[in-house]
Amino acid sequence: MNTTAEKRAKFRELHESGCFVLPNPWDIGSARIMQHLGFKAIATTSSGFAWTIGRPDYAVTMDDVLEHLVSLAENTDLPINADFESGFAREPENLAANVDLIIDTGVSGFSIEDRMVDSNGELYERAEAAERIRAARESINHSGSDVILVARTERLLIEPSAVREAIDTLVALAEAGADCLYAPGVHGKRDIEAMVRAVAPKPLNVLALDTSMTVAELSDLGVRRISVGGSLARVGWNAMIDAAIQMKAGSFNGLESGPSAIDLNKVFGGFY
Repeated sequence: MNTTAEKRAKFRELHESGCFVLPNPWDIGSARIMQHLGFKAIATTSSGFAWTIGRPDYAVTMDDVLEHLVSLAENTDLPINADFESGFAREPENLAANVDLIIDTGVSGFSIEDRMVDSNGELYERAEAAERIRAARESINHSGSDVILVARTERLLIEPSAVREAIDTLVALAEAGADCLYAPGVHGKRDIEAMVRAVAPKPLNVLALDTSMTVAELSDLGVRRISVGGSLARVGWNAMIDAAIQMKAGSFNGLESGPSAIDLNKVFGGFY
């Protein structure tokens, strides 16, 4: 098993050049599948994790998330980027204290959103969002850990056309000390390219919303990393729901798809 320091060094290196895909598993098993398939790093998903414990997105506690992160970090060799939502605190000093806790889980990076704590539809003002990122940056620096700080604006998930505002926010968050920038909801080559240029030389993460775009196309636009949020979890839930609906109707045909138990046991057996 790689040490935490080794994972963090590898994760930092991934951000220096090129483009990599950062899949979002939701539990230990799905994380180990990503490792088995050869991905270089993984990211958690707040929605995917919430669904596994029967809750909607943004209805998990910080203790839930910290326990989840520890379990993943202890059970995979891959660097982990954590979805830490809004940091579970409003005041910068409280956010900084929570950053100390997430660093201790062994993750290699984490994201902080500008979405207000306990309010899905409101965002912090740009200056306050930047102050929160500065507090997180100071906490990381004080810890001496080489953890990637991802600053994330939710602007485009609330106002899809507010690309200019989202870019201006990312620039402010980059100046506040973020290592990587992220605005889920950006799509279209022109807007992605503009966002890449605006935050350069810092790397940009793009959420793969437009499934017609390829990794190669996003790489050509200058995107450094690509994540999928809760999409893999939704695919898994869709397969299970579809099979269950068929069973309820009297057919077991939906159970024919998927890997065999033998194949899965071979994969997971390789971790022991």
